[in-house]
Parts: sequence; structure tokens; C-alpha cells
Amino acid sequence: MYRVRERQLEVFLAHPGGPYFKNREWGVWSVPKGSVEPNEELLETAIREFQEETGLTVHTNELIPLGSVMQRGGKTVHCWAFEGNVSAETPIVSNTFQVEWPPNSGQIQVYPETDKARFFHCEMAKKKLNPAQAHFVERLHAHLRTRNRI
Repeated sequence: MYRVRERQLEVFLAHPGGPYFKNREWGVWSVPKGSVEPNEELLETAIREFQEETGLTVHTNELIPLGSVMQRGGKTVHCWAFEGNVSAETPIVSNTFQVEWPPNSGQIQVYPETDKARFFHCEMAKKKLNPAQAHFVERLHAHLRTRNRI
């Protein structure tokens, strides 16, 4: 999701939940994303995962394809953008996952996949994002610039 304020692009990013990312801010935020289910199209996955990780609705009237990137660990991420807005006070409702925490303790803890989400200006977004995903911000910025939106 993105918005344009005073001709400046802002993108909506999600911070991963759980103990591994609790105190990390730089290079770990992400576009809401997830795994493709059997017989599911990539675009369907993108819409479903956005809704599951944020609790927000995707407005599918104009989805902008931003292509794909491969992250350092080998995961390929496909991305589409849509214009939308939510206030900073809007609660994020995310699906959850289980992990043994602390490690080797035998204790299973439940964490939200996304523990917070918010809009960032382009340059800050590129610093917060997983480095490979910064290309999505650049592609969206270029797309909107050619249409004189920013």
C-alpha cells in the first residue's frame, strides 16, 4: 500500500513479529508477504497475505505490478502496489505463528507475524526494508513519477 502526501511517496511496511526481530529496525521491515498456497495465483497470494498480516483490505481497482526480487536467502518475492491510507492509530491485526522460545526450552510461544506496520517516506523505507525489497520502492517511485503523481 502506498499514499502520496504533498507529492511525496510514502509506502506501508510491516515489521516482523517474534523474538528474532524484536529489537531490530534496520533492514528487516518488509512488504506484507507470504507463501503461495497450492493452486493459488501470485496476485491472489499477495492480496491474501496483505490482509492476513495487517487485517486491512486491499483495494484491487488499480494494482501496480512491481515485479519480483530475490532476497539474500534465496526467497523470491513478488509485489504489487495499490493506493490506500490508514491512520497511525489503526490497529494491525495479524495472523500468528508458533516457535520454541527460548531455544531448547521446550516452551512453545505464539507471536504475530506482523507486530507493527506504518507508512514511511521513500528514503526511510529503503533503509528500513529488507535490502532486496528496496527495489520495489524505487520501481513504484519511477511508475508514479512517469504519471506526474510525485
